[in-house]
Amino acid sequence: MSMNLPKPIAVYVEANARLDVDGMLKPFQHDAVFIDNDKRFEGQAKIRLLLEKEVIPVKAIFLPDTVREEGDDVVVEGPAHGDFPGGPLRFTYRFTLANDAIKTLQVTV
Repeated sequence: MSMNLPKPIAVYVEANARLDVDGMLKPFQHDAVFIDNDKRFEGQAKIRLLLEKEVIPVKAIFLPDTVREEGDDVVVEGPAHGDFPGGPLRFTYRFTLANDAIKTLQVTV
């Protein structure tokens, strides 16, 4: 990965590129929260279901091209490519990290 992403985010992005659900879950805290366009998924089990239902079937792969810090958050932006209408779409991923893990991920278009 050419961008200087914090390790938990790099692990997530690299696993997403392989469409590896277990790898994508690895950097999340057990009680993490994933907010996908205002839909809230709490805990790894619900995040797994989201990834299995919404990401894997359409082969959605996020390709970050910018990263910046905003307060306590790391904001990563870039296109997502896959088998979905209107793609590629540009997404913003707002990560809150704690204890070298993802505490919260908020995804918006």
